Amino acid sequence: MDPLAAALKVAASGLGAQSERLRVVSENLANAQSTGSTPGSEPYRRKTISFAAELDRATGGALVEVNEIGRDLGDFPVEFIPGHEAADDRGYVKMPNVNVLLEMADMSEANRSYEANLQVIKQARELISMTIDLMRSQ
Repeated sequence: MDPLAAALKVAASGLGAQSERLRVVSENLANAQSTGSTPGSEPYRRKTISFAAELDRATGGALVEVNEIGRDLGDFPVEFIPGHEAADDRGYVKMPNVNVLLEMADMSEANRSYEANLQVIKQARELISMTIDLMRSQ
Protein backbone atom coordinates (compact mmCIF):
# COMPACT_ATOMS: atom_id res chain seq x y z
CA MET A 1 0.00 0.00 0.00
CA ASP A 2 1.07 3.56 -0.70
CA PRO A 3 2.87 5.09 2.31
CA LEU A 4 0.88 8.32 1.99
CA ALA A 5 -2.41 6.42 2.01
CA ALA A 6 -1.17 4.50 5.06
CA ALA A 7 -0.34 7.79 6.80
CA LEU A 8 -3.83 9.06 6.02
CA LYS A 9 -5.39 5.93 7.49
CA VAL A 10 -3.30 6.08 10.68
CA ALA A 11 -4.02 9.80 11.19
CA ALA A 12 -7.73 9.25 10.54
CA SER A 13 -7.83 6.59 13.25
CA GLY A 14 -6.16 9.08 15.61
CA LEU A 15 -8.75 11.71 14.73
CA GLY A 16 -11.57 9.31 15.53
CA ALA A 17 -10.04 8.28 18.85
CA GLN A 18 -9.39 11.85 19.98
CA SER A 19 -12.87 12.89 18.89
CA GLU A 20 -14.32 10.17 21.13
CA ARG A 21 -12.03 11.28 23.95
CA LEU A 22 -13.27 14.86 23.60
CA ARG A 23 -16.86 13.61 23.73
CA VAL A 24 -16.20 11.72 26.99
CA VAL A 25 -14.43 14.72 28.56
CA SER A 26 -17.29 17.00 27.51
CA GLU A 27 -19.79 14.64 29.10
CA ASN A 28 -17.80 14.66 32.32
CA LEU A 29 -17.61 18.45 32.38
CA ALA A 30 -21.32 18.81 31.62
CA ASN A 31 -22.14 16.58 34.59
CA ALA A 32 -19.57 17.94 37.06
CA GLN A 33 -22.39 19.17 39.33
CA SER A 34 -24.99 16.45 38.63
CA THR A 35 -26.00 15.05 42.00
CA GLY A 36 -28.51 12.33 42.72
CA SER A 37 -32.18 13.23 42.97
CA THR A 38 -32.95 11.50 46.27
CA PRO A 39 -31.15 11.38 49.64
CA GLY A 40 -28.20 8.99 49.53
CA SER A 41 -28.46 8.40 45.77
CA GLU A 42 -25.31 8.30 43.70
CA PRO A 43 -24.34 11.31 41.57
CA TYR A 44 -22.87 11.19 38.09
CA ARG A 45 -19.84 8.90 37.95
CA ARG A 46 -16.93 10.14 35.84
CA LYS A 47 -16.36 8.27 32.59
CA THR A 48 -12.90 7.13 31.50
CA ILE A 49 -11.59 6.12 28.11
CA SER A 50 -8.74 3.83 27.14
CA PHE A 51 -7.15 3.14 23.78
CA ALA A 52 -5.48 0.19 22.11
CA ALA A 53 -3.21 -0.16 19.10
CA GLU A 54 -4.71 -2.27 16.34
CA LEU A 55 -2.47 -3.60 13.58
CA ASP A 56 -3.82 -2.78 10.12
CA ARG A 57 -2.76 -5.69 7.93
CA ALA A 58 -3.27 -3.75 4.71
CA THR A 59 -0.85 -0.96 5.63
CA GLY A 60 1.23 -2.59 8.34
CA GLY A 61 0.60 0.46 10.50
CA ALA A 62 -0.76 0.60 14.02
CA LEU A 63 -4.18 2.20 14.18
CA VAL A 64 -5.62 3.66 17.34
CA GLU A 65 -8.91 2.20 18.54
CA VAL A 66 -11.08 2.98 21.54
CA ASN A 67 -10.52 0.00 23.82
CA GLU A 68 -13.08 0.78 26.50
CA ILE A 69 -15.25 3.52 27.92
CA GLY A 70 -15.49 2.77 31.62
CA ARG A 71 -16.40 4.39 34.90
CA ASP A 72 -14.07 5.91 37.49
CA LEU A 73 -14.71 3.87 40.63
CA GLY A 74 -13.17 6.51 42.89
CA ASP A 75 -14.98 7.84 45.94
CA PHE A 76 -17.52 10.62 45.68
CA PRO A 77 -16.62 13.81 47.54
CA VAL A 78 -19.31 15.02 49.92
CA GLU A 79 -20.41 18.57 50.56
CA PHE A 80 -22.50 20.00 53.36
CA ILE A 81 -25.60 21.39 51.61
CA PRO A 82 -28.58 21.10 53.99
CA GLY A 83 -31.91 21.40 52.20
CA HIS A 84 -30.59 19.92 48.94
CA GLU A 85 -32.87 17.24 47.49
CA ALA A 86 -30.03 14.68 47.61
CA ALA A 87 -28.84 15.59 51.14
CA ASP A 88 -28.74 12.79 53.70
CA ASP A 89 -30.15 13.18 57.21
CA ARG A 90 -26.98 15.06 58.28
CA GLY A 91 -27.16 17.50 55.31
CA TYR A 92 -24.34 15.99 53.25
CA VAL A 93 -24.63 15.51 49.48
CA LYS A 94 -22.53 13.12 47.41
CA MET A 95 -20.97 15.07 44.56
CA PRO A 96 -19.71 13.66 41.23
CA ASN A 97 -16.12 12.38 41.22
CA VAL A 98 -15.27 14.76 38.36
CA ASN A 99 -12.19 16.97 38.81
CA VAL A 100 -12.77 19.93 36.49
CA LEU A 101 -9.06 20.84 36.32
CA LEU A 102 -8.12 17.29 35.34
CA GLU A 103 -10.85 17.23 32.68
CA MET A 104 -9.72 20.58 31.25
CA ALA A 105 -6.12 19.33 31.03
CA ASP A 106 -7.35 16.13 29.35
CA MET A 107 -9.41 18.20 26.92
CA SER A 108 -6.41 20.37 26.05
CA GLU A 109 -4.23 17.31 25.43
CA ALA A 110 -6.91 15.63 23.29
CA ASN A 111 -7.37 18.84 21.30
CA ARG A 112 -3.63 19.08 20.59
CA SER A 113 -3.48 15.46 19.51
CA TYR A 114 -6.52 15.97 17.28
CA GLU A 115 -4.86 18.99 15.66
CA ALA A 116 -1.61 17.06 15.12
CA ASN A 117 -3.49 14.24 13.35
CA LEU A 118 -5.35 16.80 11.26
CA GLN A 119 -2.03 18.37 10.25
CA VAL A 120 -0.72 14.95 9.16
CA ILE A 121 -3.78 14.51 6.95
CA LYS A 122 -3.33 17.97 5.42
CA GLN A 123 0.35 17.28 4.71
CA ALA A 124 -0.35 13.87 3.17
CA ARG A 125 -3.07 15.30 0.94
CA GLU A 126 -0.72 18.07 -0.16
CA LEU A 127 2.00 15.53 -1.01
CA ILE A 128 -0.48 13.41 -2.97
CA SER A 129 -1.60 16.49 -4.87
CA MET A 130 2.02 17.45 -5.63
CA THR A 131 2.72 13.92 -6.86
CA ILE A 132 -0.26 14.05 -9.20
CA ASP A 133 0.87 17.44 -10.51
CA LEU A 134 4.37 16.08 -11.17
CA MET A 135 2.94 13.09 -13.04
CA ARG A 136 0.79 15.40 -15.20
CA SER A 137 3.75 17.58 -16.18
CA GLN A 138 5.74 14.64 -17.56
